[in-house]
Formats: sequence, structure tokens, C-alpha cells
Amino acid sequence: MSQQYSQAPDLQASATVQTVSQLTRCIKDLIEPAFSSICVQGEVSNFKQQSSGHLYFSLKDSEAQIQAVMFRSNVRGIERLPRDGDQLIAYGDLSVYPPHGKYQMVVRTVRWSGVGELLLRLHQLKEKLERMGWFEARHKKPLPRFPQRIGVVTSPTGAVIRDICHILKRRYSGFQLILNPVKVQGEGAAQEIAQAIDQFNAYDLADVLIVGRGGGSIEDLWPFNEELVADAIYRSRIPIISAVGHETDTTIADWVADVRAPTPSAAAELVAAETSQVVAWLDQMHRRLQQTLRHQLKQQLQQLASVRRHPLLASPYALLGQRIQRLDDQRTLLDGAMGRCVQRDRMRLQRIQRQLLAIQPAAQLATKKATCLRLQRALDSALLRTIAQRRDRLVSLARHLAGINPTQLLSKGYSILFSQKDGAVIVSSRSLHRDDRLRAKLCDGEVDLIVERSRDAINI
Repeated sequence: MSQQYSQAPDLQASATVQTVSQLTRCIKDLIEPAFSSICVQGEVSNFKQQSSGHLYFSLKDSEAQIQAVMFRSNVRGIERLPRDGDQLIAYGDLSVYPPHGKYQMVVRTVRWSGVGELLLRLHQLKEKLERMGWFEARHKKPLPRFPQRIGVVTSPTGAVIRDICHILKRRYSGFQLILNPVKVQGEGAAQEIAQAIDQFNAYDLADVLIVGRGGGSIEDLWPFNEELVADAIYRSRIPIISAVGHETDTTIADWVADVRAPTPSAAAELVAAETSQVVAWLDQMHRRLQQTLRHQLKQQLQQLASVRRHPLLASPYALLGQRIQRLDDQRTLLDGAMGRCVQRDRMRLQRIQRQLLAIQPAAQLATKKATCLRLQRALDSALLRTIAQRRDRLVSLARHLAGINPTQLLSKGYSILFSQKDGAVIVSSRSLHRDDRLRAKLCDGEVDLIVERSRDAINI
């Protein structure tokens, strides 16, 4: 045993010493070029959306898992955010994140996989109707070239009917549009749609029918996947154009209908087909436009390929990816620090509240309030006494003034003489002369007098 150990190579002497950063960078340079533009299928777990808009999650199967990140600019291109438990097919590149020493997938776009209950029912009904021959071309009725009565089966409040009216008014004239309003999603929608189609046929109300609605999820479009609606479309004597959802949406109604339009607006354009000369001219313009576009597209693709070959422009995250993730890490640390600060301030506030309760400011305020009330009552009593004393003195002075008032003497038979010339009071008979005019003030009025003579007494 000792001999075997003596023959073992000296690993410490032969290995090249590297730092962790150097080793991680070497691994990054080896892995990322070898695993670019990969496609991975798995179940979403540990999903988290940062406030910056970036998504972090794991893709797993029964035996392994891989971390994944989807940056905000790529998130805008998906219809909805993934959820834990979703089955996804992710497209992107493999990347190494040096701060954590882990490899991860940088996801550019995703596609949902797996067949749910609705998709399974859709698949089963499609196979059933296909076996019955409802999709065969021999059952398709041609559209009338110049229909006069155009029937529409859709919601009366959505954008579909407005778009159809707008297209028909712009491109067609002399038509009559008949709307049979129905629910286009939810419970009872399939029954209303089928009944509306039957009513158009029962009373021969239209030359062509447009049946449809705007875009939505598979649940929103499900009434057009019901066998009840498919049966009404198949039995219709009036040609039917199915215009359900967007161009990428396909329903059972589309397969059974005589013509499938990618959108409700396109259905209106099919109904309002113009004269053959205009159509031929449009076809010619279309071919010329396609040729021009193909030529321009070829040039642009060549330029794009040249740009994409540049190492720094191959992906915007070649330079920004690590910094973006580092920013998210710092944001997480900052959130934790802020949480601790808030907790510390909350504990300090609770301590102050306990101290405040200990000194009982409410009791002290009650004592001060009682003292203020007692002083207020004493002040009110003192004021009332002072006012009473002043009132008594005022009454006494008023009586005294009334007693010495000259007008009181007049009521006892006295009078006051005034000179009419200057209004002066006559106090002596010596100041009077013959024919002087006087005014005597009595208790109940005044009289005018004339002096006849003045001696020891005045005779009037």
C-alpha cells in the first residue's frame, strides 16, 4: 500500500493555480459558445418577477432542473407570464453567471406545451368531424360574387361589427347588413350562435353569413369549438365565412365553414370582392409588391446576417446580462436592508409608546383640567360679584343725579327763563329791560314772554 502511494503523481506540483474568477471565466468561454440557440422543455417552478421586469424561474423534469432568466425586453414579446406548473418550451442560450458560479439559461422566447383538457376535447371533436367528412371540400359552398344581403352573427357591442361595417362601407355599396346579436363567449354562447345561424336559414334573410368574434384565449373562443355550432354551420344553406379570433387562432367553426377568414375585417373584404378587373389589377400589384419585398428582404437579411456575426452584437445581453443580474442582486440586498431598518424603527416606536403609557399623560392632563375648571369657576364668581357691586353703585349715582336734575324742580311749579335774543339763562331781574323777549321753560313745555317793567317784581 505504501508503495502505491509513493508512485502516485504529485498533483499539487503539476496543477496550474487559478483564481475562482479565472476558472469561472474559462468555464463560461467553453460552455456558452457550445450551447447557443438551444431549446429546452420542462415544468416551471420557483417563478419570480423582479420589480425591474426580469423573470427568474426553474425548468425541471422528473430527474433534473436548470435555472432560467428572461430579461424584460424579451418578456414584452410573450402573451402572458408563465406560472408555476406550466409546461414550457424555452428558446435561448446557455450562460454562466460568475457571481453565483452557476450555469443558467437566458430565455429569449417561450411556447406553452402540453395538451390540456380543452385542447384534448378539441382534438377529439376534430377527429370525429373529420371522419364524418364535414371538413371536405365537396361540402364547401362558393361565396356569391355580389351579395346584397349580408348577415352577421356576432356581439353587438364589440369591435367586430364596427370593423365589418367600416370595411363594407369603404369597399362596397348597395348592400343590406343584418345583425343577429349573440353572446360570443361564456355560458350559453354556443346555443345563441347556433340558433342565430338557423334563424337566418329559416327565413332566408341573407345571401352570405359572417360568423365570428375578436381574438382571445382558448376559453374565450371555445363556443366556436362546440359541436352544436359546427352542426349549424354544416347544415346552413347560406354560405358561411368563419372569422374567429386572429390569424393564428383556429377553431372547429373555421374547418366546417365554407370559407375561413383570418380576421373579421378580412371576412368583410371577402364579401366585398370587387370587379374582376380590379381583382386582376390587385393581383398584378400584389406580385410586383412581393417581388419588391423579397428583393428588399433579401438585402436586409444579408445586412442583418453581417451585423449578427459581430461578436458584441450577437446578443444585447453579452455585455449587459451579468450587470443586469448583479443589479437585481443588489436590489434584493437593498430590500432586505430597508426591511431591517423598518423593523428597527417599529421596535423603537413601540418602546416610546410603552414609556408614554408609563408616565400616564392622560392622568396629568385630567388633574390640570380639573384645576383649570376650579379656577374658571372662581374667576366667574369674582367677576359676578364685581359686576353686582358696580351695578349697585351705578344705580345710586343715577338716583343722586335724578335728585339734582333741574327738570325735576320744574314739576314742583318752578320755571327757567331764557333770553330769546341770545338764549342765556336769566338769573337776575336787574338784567331785564322793558320789552325784552323771554322764553319760559315749564315742566310740560315752553311759553314766550314780554317784559313790561322791572322793579322789585315782574308783572306779566
